[in-house]
Amino acid sequence: MTLLSAISFCGGASSFGQNSDTNLELHANSHASAASVGLPAYPGAALYTDGDDDSGGDLGLTVGDIHFSLIAANYVTKDSPAQVLDFYRKPLSHYGEVLECNHGKPVGSLTITRSGLTCDLKDNGGTNSYSSSGHEIRAGSPHKFRIVGIDDSHSAGTRFGLVYLELPKNGDKKVD
Repeated sequence: MTLLSAISFCGGASSFGQNSDTNLELHANSHASAASVGLPAYPGAALYTDGDDDSGGDLGLTVGDIHFSLIAANYVTKDSPAQVLDFYRKPLSHYGEVLECNHGKPVGSLTITRSGLTCDLKDNGGTNSYSSSGHEIRAGSPHKFRIVGIDDSHSAGTRFGLVYLELPKNGDKKVD
Protein backbone atom coordinates (compact mmCIF):
# COMPACT_ATOMS: atom_id res chain seq x y z
CA MET A 1 0.00 0.00 0.00
CA THR A 2 1.49 3.24 -1.16
CA LEU A 3 0.63 5.31 1.90
CA LEU A 4 2.91 3.14 3.98
CA SER A 5 5.96 4.09 1.92
CA ALA A 6 5.93 7.56 3.46
CA ILE A 7 5.59 6.11 6.92
CA SER A 8 8.46 3.63 6.54
CA PHE A 9 10.66 6.43 5.16
CA CYS A 10 10.29 8.29 8.45
CA GLY A 11 11.03 5.19 10.54
CA GLY A 12 10.63 5.54 14.26
CA ALA A 13 12.09 9.02 14.57
CA SER A 14 10.44 11.92 16.32
CA SER A 15 11.34 15.56 16.10
CA PHE A 16 9.91 18.69 17.60
CA GLY A 17 10.72 22.25 16.78
CA GLN A 18 9.54 25.69 17.71
CA ASN A 19 10.32 29.27 16.81
CA SER A 20 8.72 32.50 17.90
CA ASP A 21 6.18 32.51 15.02
CA THR A 22 5.12 28.90 14.42
CA ASN A 23 4.81 25.73 16.45
CA LEU A 24 5.99 22.66 14.53
CA GLU A 25 5.59 19.04 15.58
CA LEU A 26 6.39 15.91 13.58
CA HIS A 27 6.04 12.37 14.81
CA ALA A 28 6.60 9.08 13.06
CA ASN A 29 6.32 5.57 14.42
CA SER A 30 6.83 2.42 12.39
CA HIS A 31 4.33 0.44 14.49
CA ALA A 32 0.54 0.65 14.29
CA SER A 33 -2.34 -1.69 14.96
CA ALA A 34 -6.08 -1.90 14.47
CA ALA A 35 -6.51 -0.33 17.93
CA SER A 36 -4.40 2.70 17.01
CA VAL A 37 -6.65 3.21 13.93
CA GLY A 38 -9.68 3.03 16.24
CA LEU A 39 -11.00 -0.31 14.97
CA PRO A 40 -11.04 -3.85 16.38
CA ALA A 41 -8.61 -6.49 15.15
CA TYR A 42 -10.12 -8.95 12.68
CA PRO A 43 -10.40 -12.38 14.38
CA GLY A 44 -7.54 -14.66 13.35
CA ALA A 45 -5.83 -12.04 11.16
CA ALA A 46 -2.09 -11.49 11.43
CA LEU A 47 -0.13 -8.32 10.83
CA TYR A 48 1.16 -8.45 7.27
CA THR A 49 4.79 -7.58 6.73
CA ASP A 50 6.56 -7.22 3.42
CA GLY A 51 10.28 -7.70 2.82
CA ASP A 52 11.05 -4.56 4.82
CA ASP A 53 9.12 -5.85 7.86
CA ASP A 54 6.67 -2.98 7.26
CA SER A 55 3.24 -3.74 8.72
CA GLY A 56 2.11 -0.15 9.20
CA GLY A 57 2.89 3.07 10.92
CA ASP A 58 1.80 6.35 12.42
CA LEU A 59 2.75 9.69 10.90
CA GLY A 60 1.65 13.10 12.14
CA LEU A 61 2.47 16.70 11.39
CA THR A 62 1.25 19.81 13.15
CA VAL A 63 2.18 23.30 12.00
CA GLY A 64 0.51 25.95 14.13
CA ASP A 65 -3.19 25.09 14.17
CA ILE A 66 -2.99 22.86 11.07
CA HIS A 67 -2.85 19.10 11.68
CA PHE A 68 -2.27 16.07 9.44
CA SER A 69 -2.35 12.49 10.70
CA LEU A 70 -2.02 9.10 9.01
CA ILE A 71 -2.19 5.80 10.88
CA ALA A 72 -2.19 2.56 8.91
CA ALA A 73 -1.88 -1.14 9.67
CA ASN A 74 -1.76 -4.04 7.19
CA TYR A 75 -3.21 -7.47 7.94
CA VAL A 76 -3.71 -10.81 6.21
CA THR A 77 -6.36 -13.47 6.81
CA LYS A 78 -7.52 -16.68 5.14
CA ASP A 79 -11.09 -15.32 5.06
CA SER A 80 -12.62 -13.77 1.94
CA PRO A 81 -12.60 -10.02 1.20
CA ALA A 82 -16.41 -9.98 1.65
CA GLN A 83 -16.07 -11.45 5.17
CA VAL A 84 -13.49 -8.80 6.11
CA LEU A 85 -15.61 -5.92 4.80
CA ASP A 86 -18.75 -7.31 6.49
CA PHE A 87 -16.93 -7.59 9.82
CA TYR A 88 -15.83 -3.93 9.73
CA ARG A 89 -19.18 -2.36 8.72
CA LYS A 90 -20.50 -2.16 12.30
CA PRO A 91 -17.31 -0.79 13.93
CA LEU A 92 -17.00 1.80 11.15
CA SER A 93 -20.62 2.87 11.67
CA HIS A 94 -19.54 4.36 15.04
CA TYR A 95 -17.82 7.08 12.97
CA GLY A 96 -20.82 7.82 10.70
CA GLU A 97 -22.51 6.36 7.64
CA VAL A 98 -20.46 3.60 5.98
CA LEU A 99 -19.69 4.26 2.33
CA GLU A 100 -18.57 1.40 0.10
CA CYS A 101 -16.26 2.21 -2.81
CA ASN A 102 -14.71 0.21 -5.63
CA HIS A 103 -11.91 1.87 -7.61
CA GLY A 104 -13.03 5.33 -6.48
CA LYS A 105 -16.70 4.79 -7.38
CA PRO A 106 -19.57 4.26 -4.91
CA VAL A 107 -21.13 0.80 -4.60
CA GLY A 108 -24.86 0.81 -3.85
CA SER A 109 -27.28 3.67 -3.39
CA LEU A 110 -25.18 5.71 -0.93
CA THR A 111 -22.90 7.98 -2.97
CA ILE A 112 -22.21 10.70 -0.38
CA THR A 113 -22.66 10.60 3.40
CA ARG A 114 -24.49 13.26 5.40
CA SER A 115 -21.09 14.54 6.53
CA GLY A 116 -19.96 14.94 2.90
CA LEU A 117 -17.64 11.91 2.64
CA THR A 118 -17.41 10.52 -0.91
CA CYS A 119 -15.43 7.82 -2.70
CA ASP A 120 -13.43 10.43 -4.62
CA LEU A 121 -12.33 12.95 -2.03
CA LYS A 122 -11.04 16.23 -3.29
CA ASP A 123 -9.65 19.00 -1.17
CA ASN A 124 -11.60 22.25 -1.03
CA GLY A 125 -9.67 23.61 -4.03
CA GLY A 126 -10.51 20.52 -6.10
CA THR A 127 -6.88 19.74 -6.95
CA ASN A 128 -5.94 16.71 -4.85
CA SER A 129 -7.73 13.40 -5.18
CA TYR A 130 -7.70 10.81 -2.39
CA SER A 131 -9.67 8.08 -4.18
CA SER A 132 -8.73 4.45 -3.88
CA SER A 133 -7.65 1.99 -6.54
CA GLY A 134 -9.31 -0.94 -4.76
CA HIS A 135 -12.40 -2.09 -2.86
CA GLU A 136 -12.98 -0.39 0.47
CA ILE A 137 -15.43 0.88 3.03
CA ARG A 138 -15.00 4.21 4.81
CA ALA A 139 -16.71 6.37 7.41
CA GLY A 140 -16.22 9.80 8.94
CA SER A 141 -16.03 13.26 7.40
CA PRO A 142 -14.08 14.46 4.35
CA HIS A 143 -11.26 15.66 6.62
CA LYS A 144 -11.25 12.95 9.30
CA PHE A 145 -12.10 9.37 8.33
CA ARG A 146 -11.27 5.69 8.58
CA ILE A 147 -10.86 3.23 5.70
CA VAL A 148 -10.84 -0.56 5.49
CA GLY A 149 -9.33 -1.42 2.11
CA ILE A 150 -8.76 -4.73 0.35
CA ASP A 151 -5.48 -5.33 -1.48
CA ASP A 152 -6.38 -7.47 -4.52
CA SER A 153 -2.73 -8.04 -5.47
CA HIS A 154 -2.15 -10.55 -2.66
CA SER A 155 -2.90 -14.09 -3.86
CA ALA A 156 -2.62 -16.09 -0.62
CA GLY A 157 -5.59 -15.11 1.55
CA THR A 158 -6.96 -11.62 1.90
CA ARG A 159 -4.60 -8.74 2.57
CA PHE A 160 -6.30 -5.65 3.95
CA GLY A 161 -5.37 -2.30 5.38
CA LEU A 162 -6.90 -0.23 8.15
CA VAL A 163 -6.31 3.50 7.83
CA TYR A 164 -7.10 6.62 9.85
CA LEU A 165 -6.59 9.82 7.92
CA GLU A 166 -6.96 13.37 9.21
CA LEU A 167 -6.46 16.09 6.61
CA PRO A 168 -6.21 19.84 7.16
CA LYS A 169 -8.99 21.97 5.77
CA ASN A 170 -8.06 24.62 3.21
CA GLY A 171 -8.51 28.13 4.53
CA ASP A 172 -9.52 26.81 7.94
CA LYS A 173 -7.33 26.49 10.98
CA LYS A 174 -9.70 24.26 12.89
CA VAL A 175 -9.91 20.53 12.12
CA ASP A 176 -13.23 18.59 12.47
